[in-house]
Amino acid sequence: MEQHYQLLALDLDGTLTNSEKVISPRTLSALQAAQSKGVKIVLASGRPSYGIRPLADELSLDKTGGFILAYNGGKVIDCHTDEVVYERKLDGDLVPLLHDEALKAGLNILVHQKGGMITTDDSNPEVQLEGRINRSTIIHQPDFWTRTDNVVNKCLIVGEREKVAALEAKLRATMSHRMDVYCSMPEFLECVPKGIDKGDSLSQLAQHLHIAREAVMACGDGENDLSMIRYAGLGIAMANAVESVKAAADFVTLSNDEDGVAYVVERFVLDKA
Repeated sequence: MEQHYQLLALDLDGTLTNSEKVISPRTLSALQAAQSKGVKIVLASGRPSYGIRPLADELSLDKTGGFILAYNGGKVIDCHTDEVVYERKLDGDLVPLLHDEALKAGLNILVHQKGGMITTDDSNPEVQLEGRINRSTIIHQPDFWTRTDNVVNKCLIVGEREKVAALEAKLRATMSHRMDVYCSMPEFLECVPKGIDKGDSLSQLAQHLHIAREAVMACGDGENDLSMIRYAGLGIAMANAVESVKAAADFVTLSNDEDGVAYVVERFVLDKA
């Protein structure tokens, strides 16, 4: 029996957007057509929610009832109602602890909040890069945990890659029972609640919407997409994906520069040959 997909989760960089960081006209058209058939779109990224919002607006997710899955699954938001459907946060005592560890290691730390990105050093090049990526206001605050709203989905520690690697090893050895730490880039150390991943949060969302796993599609290209590709009824790897993602996928589509997302939507949702 032909499967009718109801939920489509999309990674952003390397998947939804091309090398120019934009959604191609063909992909935009295919996703608009899918939404007109009732398919719910989920934008899944390690970015904060406000860093995903411009792409959500481009796809009109506020009107179609799509979702943002931010912080690699730490927060899921209904774009139509702004309701937080699912959220995980770091324990409050971890934030000042991470602040102290970062400064001792000669590194900088930042957190994303509603008002922008709060950091210990707004002149740091990695901090400025993170601000540009997310179109974020950078707020310099040396004792920055006093400015947080007690909901910290992720701490990001940035700086020289050798210092970052050393702190990653230290935190893994001492704090792995309380949080997960990993490098998204050699200069970027992510500190997130234990067990957070895109697949678990996508599962939580599907249950919230009463959508069966078999009716979920997920597309991605990176290691942080593995969990949702394994969870989905139809897991799709981009042609530009890392080999582990291709091995886990049910289907490998074209690359992000060849409208790979449009191709699978046309084939599996819109029934185009």
